[in-house]
Amino acid sequence: MTTQTGKDNLDLAASAEALADSAPTGSLRHAAAKSVAITFATTRDAAQARDTLNGLAPDDVRRAALELFDELFARAD
Repeated sequence: MTTQTGKDNLDLAASAEALADSAPTGSLRHAAAKSVAITFATTRDAAQARDTLNGLAPDDVRRAALELFDELFARAD
């Protein structure tokens, strides 16, 4: 699924990777951003990426990853 601005999953993966690179290693933000980057890079569209992130564990990383997913996807529109 491409957003209205034309960003696809690989564009969103790159944005998430940049956020991970700027977060302290071992932080919740770093773990969430890495998870989102990998998920966007390995799924075919945003719906599949979100479904995949819903299965992420532990809970705190899942919640942070879903918040980051929403943030990145909203910026892409």
